[in-house]
Amino acid sequence: MSPAPSEPPAPQLPPDARAVSVVGIGADGWAGLPDTARSTLLDAEVLIGGERQLRLLPPGCEGRRVPWPSPLRPVVRGLLAAHEGYRIAVLASGDPMFYGIGRALTEELGPGALHVLPHPSSTSYACARLGWPLEDTEVVTLVGRPTARLAAALYDGRRLLVLSADAATPAAVAALLREHGFGPSRMRVLEQLGGEREDCVDGTADTWAREPGDPLNVIAVECRSTPDVLRIGAVPGLPDEAYEHDGQLTKRHVRAATLGVLAPAPGELLWDIGGGSGSVAVEWLRTHPSCRAVTVERDPVRARRIARNADRFGVPALRVVTGRAPDALAGLPVPDAVFIGGGLTVPGLLDACWDALPPGGRLVANTVTLESEALLAERYRLHGGDLVRLAVAHAVPVGGFTGWRQAMPVTQWSVRKASPDSHASGDNR
Repeated sequence: MSPAPSEPPAPQLPPDARAVSVVGIGADGWAGLPDTARSTLLDAEVLIGGERQLRLLPPGCEGRRVPWPSPLRPVVRGLLAAHEGYRIAVLASGDPMFYGIGRALTEELGPGALHVLPHPSSTSYACARLGWPLEDTEVVTLVGRPTARLAAALYDGRRLLVLSADAATPAAVAALLREHGFGPSRMRVLEQLGGEREDCVDGTADTWAREPGDPLNVIAVECRSTPDVLRIGAVPGLPDEAYEHDGQLTKRHVRAATLGVLAPAPGELLWDIGGGSGSVAVEWLRTHPSCRAVTVERDPVRARRIARNADRFGVPALRVVTGRAPDALAGLPVPDAVFIGGGLTVPGLLDACWDALPPGGRLVANTVTLESEALLAERYRLHGGDLVRLAVAHAVPVGGFTGWRQAMPVTQWSVRKASPDSHASGDNR
């Protein structure tokens, strides 16, 4: 007979230098954890996590159990500092580094202070159940975020996974889909993924009437629009009629050209001065989820309208400042780009915007008046860049025939701010 296999060596615990272990745990609880994660939790002197996650641990985990308070983020550093010197294990739902507590801990402590032991995320489980390739599936989290942000991901034929905030989220998602003309979309609510009580509820947004179920759920959406829904594309230059406005709107073709020279990149911040309807800031934000924008509008009615447009297009993070520039610019974070769509003749506005830009920052200004055009021509001579005139004509009926109706031409100055030690005008182009 062959000898019985020997017991595998005990898993190595994280070194003491890494004071905080972060352990992902799923709906299957203790049974779904590998030996390394179990050993870490058994060895911990302090166990920090949500109430639901702490209840998944067996009595053998004897560390002091500390539930996260709410709101969580402001207390992270203080709570960990209060247990300094102890072996701390933080429980996280699924993968701590995917919309989880791992991000907050890394930002507070630095990655070198953590030992992260991930568990399969709910999105991995969901794609496994649905047969969807994870890399082709867009994930939108509504945990601690407004439902309106889902609107930015709605495209016909697109597959989405929505991370729910609670049991009421599926109904809110169904209502948003109907509101945006995506009522035919198929919805599947996957509950307690990976656990003994795993379940799936199937339906469409149009007919969704289910009472709230389990709060631990993920919503799978197969986007289908109604035939008459207004098409919203993925690039700047959205239809003018999609916006709520009072005529103060950077028109579609000029807006597309404006965003082209503003050149948004992930993580960048835009100042949109004289927001009007907010269209430029909205389309800046839609280019990438990490983009940020502040719009400054002196009219309170228009400011509220901008906020509604931001919700409609799925970018509720747009910050709307009600006030008159340049005074309203005080205290705003440093921009990567500035767009001036109105108020160019206000004393000090151009100077304030230029001074706020760091080297490499971009400024774009549009105008239709001769007085503002003269200001832009002066700045063009001073700083260089590009000065262009944009003219758009639309075909309209002329009796029984068709002719061209010319819109007011727009003068646009765009420039990149050079470093202080550069004097060549070519550096600003």
